[in-house]
Amino acid sequence: MITAEALVKSYGNKVAVDAINFTVRPGQVTGFLGPNGAGKSTTMRMIVGLDRPTSGSVHVNGRRYQDHRAPLREVGVLLDAKAAHKGRSAYKHLLAIGATHGIGASRVREVIGLAGLDSVAGKRVGGFSLGMGQRLGIATALLGDPATIILDEPVNGLDPEGVRWVRTLMRNLAAEGRTVLLSSHLMSEMAQTADRLIVIGRGRILADDSISNIIAGATRSVTRVRTPDTERLMATIAGPGVVVSVLADGAIEISGLTAEHVAVAASTAGVVLHEVASVSGSLEEAYIALTAGEVEYRSSHIAETGAHR
Repeated sequence: MITAEALVKSYGNKVAVDAINFTVRPGQVTGFLGPNGAGKSTTMRMIVGLDRPTSGSVHVNGRRYQDHRAPLREVGVLLDAKAAHKGRSAYKHLLAIGATHGIGASRVREVIGLAGLDSVAGKRVGGFSLGMGQRLGIATALLGDPATIILDEPVNGLDPEGVRWVRTLMRNLAAEGRTVLLSSHLMSEMAQTADRLIVIGRGRILADDSISNIIAGATRSVTRVRTPDTERLMATIAGPGVVVSVLADGAIEISGLTAEHVAVAASTAGVVLHEVASVSGSLEEAYIALTAGEVEYRSSHIAETGAHR
């Protein structure tokens, strides 16, 4: 478990993390989201003792990271996949790290196999692709068989098979009762992997809830309908709180009524429906809505129809 209480980190006049409180619980994958500069990396660095809080506290499994006698067995972390010694082989890199905690060759071979590195275990890390470096970083995080795992952008550079492997691995680790904190900018992947989300912006917590609750709270759900009798359907469902929009492709979006209510009303009025479906907002839409006013680095607008060459 990871617990932060009134956690603050300042660099001079710049407040990177602004008195945040959160708990990352075991048995689920918690996603950690936020724009660039939001304070995610600083928070993760404080969790594992790489940065010292200006005030407040953060504990992992009941203690500060630096107070654990064998931290590698408590917390596995991937913050920078390039941190490995480029002149060592993957096997020797893991063996050297394991030696600091009395972790032997058998466990090293085990995590090499788990990460799919068997064929390159004897090769120097400096020659690894970005994806293979990510696999080595994940293997390093798992080396001590820790109860808590923290991974920053773990699918960066991985091919589709590797992305699926990470997704399955994270969910399996959580199912074993471990605490999993996962940071990523890939909304589609987060939606498939995480159970809960912590969203941070400009150093403050913007949301801390299940994915479904965050989407429901930050987006709107509508009923989408296709019918050859648009005007009669609109007259049939008209009422307080019902808003109808006609889309460019001829479909109708209705807010204020469920798909079931629309179907029943249409049937009663004898209106033929070719399609009726509930359409919910996406995680990406919810994320953009939550962070719209919290983006520190904003790109200039580029029209979707083309850009200057």
